[in-house]
Amino acid sequence: MLVAEDFKPIPIRRAEGTLGRLLFALRITVDLQLLTCLRFLSPILAGMRGGVLDVGCGEMPFRGLLPADARYTGIDVPAAEDFGMTRNAEIVNFDGLHIPFPDDSFDHILCTEVLEHAQDPVGLVAEMLRVLRSGGTIAATVPFSARVHHAPHDYHRFTRYRLAELFAGFREVKVEERGDDLATIANKLIVVCMRLIQPSMALVWRLPLLPLVGLAALTALGIAHLSIRLGWGSKADPLGYGVFARKA
Repeated sequence: MLVAEDFKPIPIRRAEGTLGRLLFALRITVDLQLLTCLRFLSPILAGMRGGVLDVGCGEMPFRGLLPADARYTGIDVPAAEDFGMTRNAEIVNFDGLHIPFPDDSFDHILCTEVLEHAQDPVGLVAEMLRVLRSGGTIAATVPFSARVHHAPHDYHRFTRYRLAELFAGFREVKVEERGDDLATIANKLIVVCMRLIQPSMALVWRLPLLPLVGLAALTALGIAHLSIRLGWGSKADPLGYGVFARKA
């Protein structure tokens, strides 16, 4: 049975200018999934020089984290509208599995919040290994505690143990939790707030709940930010994972 989404995920966009930067800063204050992805990816992407392939690139929001001399290529499925994305003419089409480049084409690969949408994640990781040059690196993120999103194209949630198996063809595989149980609680409360404000005939009972849930969400959000920085929470229930691996 298809589970309807109360609201679609908001595409990640990095607008230019002061207002754009302020709006993005506000988003990462509230969007803990995105915040923890950025905390994991930023130091890794800063060192990616040479050819970089962004698999499932969306609107290419992480391109700006790469060095100026990186040669960026983004690929994604043609049906961008299914994922709420605005299509960019620079993006190379692929079918979600077969990467349209020869063996050993890239020095680095980025794959952010994509593998949960891959019908064959084992095959997709094998393809990324194929097009990566020897000694090249891959940085990937996946959600763990996340609602069904981009339905019906949401197929998997991975533990650190499954991720270690998926990337077993690489060497130096490191799997890192993004966030903790306190961040997960805050994230869930924020999602409930988003659901409560959606237009509906049920607003009569939803609106009275919003101040109560909103206060709880703001309190939990503050605690979550402190927990992410200070390591207060449990890593057994994270928001997601980050993976860094190198090809032999």
